[in-house]
Amino acid sequence: MQLQVRDVAALFEVEETTVYRWIRAGEIPVHEVNAEYRFSRAELLEWATAKRLRVPPALFEGVATVQLAAALEAGGVFRDVPGADLRSALKAVVERLPLSPQTDRASLLAMLISREAAGTTAVGNGIAIPHVRSPLVLATGQATATVCYLATPLDFGAPDGKPVKTLFTLVSPTVRVHLQLLGRLAFALRTPDFRDAVARSADLADLVSAARNSDAGPQARKP
Repeated sequence: MQLQVRDVAALFEVEETTVYRWIRAGEIPVHEVNAEYRFSRAELLEWATAKRLRVPPALFEGVATVQLAAALEAGGVFRDVPGADLRSALKAVVERLPLSPQTDRASLLAMLISREAAGTTAVGNGIAIPHVRSPLVLATGQATATVCYLATPLDFGAPDGKPVKTLFTLVSPTVRVHLQLLGRLAFALRTPDFRDAVARSADLADLVSAARNSDAGPQARKP
């Protein structure tokens, strides 16, 4: 949480007064540290994605390179994931994550459920990115992005009111990698090819193909 008001204003190309207005209205995730406002890069990425704002490439510049396409290949795609409610759906998702045998899946599930209770991870258009408040960092060899298409869309309290059908669960070896992977996903969800692939519940090959096209986007837009 190192970003200050002036940093956020520069990232989103707005006046500092606009950032303060967002804070007063409770529209942007912010923390008070020693009577000063501080912002988390991960939370800003989630916020920008949910608000369908342009994701500033600087939010994940300087982070070790990670590709969304490679993370999807490692995470896999699962169809008709069962779940009559949020808890049972998340349980089914956790059971399908490609984790090491030593991972405590029960604790992971509890953290995901607690996170949803604190605030929805739905970003609109039937999509949610379930995760814990701190990035989901586990002892894994590489970053993974697992896609689960629910058999029955569920109410996640999405900002657009739409039920959620598609869940992206990100697992990263470090916080820095998590930031870039989240940024890659946020950027991809704004590109027509990837967004359309998700909307039609595309298979892994189609998602990876669309992700490869979007992966070049943030790099191409960097100054």
